[in-house]
Amino acid sequence: MELGIGMFGDLSIDPQTGKPRSAQLKLQEILEQIKLADDIGLDVFGLGEHHRPDYAVSSPEIVLAAAASITKNIKLTSTVTVLSSAEPVKVYQDFSTIDLISNGRAEIGVGRGSFIESFPLFGYDLKNYDQLFEEKLDLLLNINNNEVVNWKGELRAPLINQMVLPRASNNGQLPIWIAVGGTPQSVLRAAVLGLPLIVAIIGGMPKQFQPLIEYYKEQYVKHGHDINKMQVGIHSHAFVADNEANADGYYQNYAAQMDRVGASRGWPPYTKMQYDGGRSKEGALFIGEAAAVTDKILYMHEMFGITRFIGHMDVGDPSHQEMMRSIELFGAKVAPAVRKALTK
Repeated sequence: MELGIGMFGDLSIDPQTGKPRSAQLKLQEILEQIKLADDIGLDVFGLGEHHRPDYAVSSPEIVLAAAASITKNIKLTSTVTVLSSAEPVKVYQDFSTIDLISNGRAEIGVGRGSFIESFPLFGYDLKNYDQLFEEKLDLLLNINNNEVVNWKGELRAPLINQMVLPRASNNGQLPIWIAVGGTPQSVLRAAVLGLPLIVAIIGGMPKQFQPLIEYYKEQYVKHGHDINKMQVGIHSHAFVADNEANADGYYQNYAAQMDRVGASRGWPPYTKMQYDGGRSKEGALFIGEAAAVTDKILYMHEMFGITRFIGHMDVGDPSHQEMMRSIELFGAKVAPAVRKALTK
């Protein structure tokens, strides 16, 4: 099982001014954190796309390109690229460029987008939410498989004998993961296409997602794909602390960000009871000391048979020092313990 870290570039809000902290400083910190993840032997790093004042990253591919030049082994992926409001030709070009810079370490995670700010920003109509994703995924896959592209859809101008360059290092092909939040339609799409699936499990109980992942596996095989090539991952909020007091104290950061997001979605205030429940064995938060996080990842592997786990670590913008320590503990304690357990 591959183990990695994901981030959105959360920016904490100054309570005195009401303004987010410096995006410039946050981006510099993220690059240091990615380098540490690589140095400590983690398998993958993912970066998500947002267009809000409380997130520093609107262009994951730019940050990943910078990371490609300072890392050696870690895979670099988007978690996710909001493909519905992106241009598939440019998405492929950007990530194939990252791939060439990194000597073959780039991947793309694509999703429909649970945040919708990018749609009006780039001039897309939300009434086409589903059709945009279906068409653009079809085009991206066409580009991924063909240097010369011939494609026609309804919401974008056709491509006729168009070369898309540069080509990625593995015969022009990049790994493309489908990221889902829990809708059967999205899971079925990934299974039919034979694409790797990553499920965002950030609330409730992971066990609730078991039928969905089993459905993916069943449909993947039913549609003629090789079960030995099947890849399933989960992406969940995580934070590894030195002790229980630090893990408990992280609630303040976590709740602050959940409330900021929730304010625009009509959610009630996030409570300590929710936090503690999420940290329990059956909850969706991988927040605690190294041993507790290790046990929970192994429990997810037992439950789902996952091949990848990405711990989303910067919710609420913990300090750079706290982030570096969490990554260090994840790489030096959690990852070796998980790998050892899975080789028995």
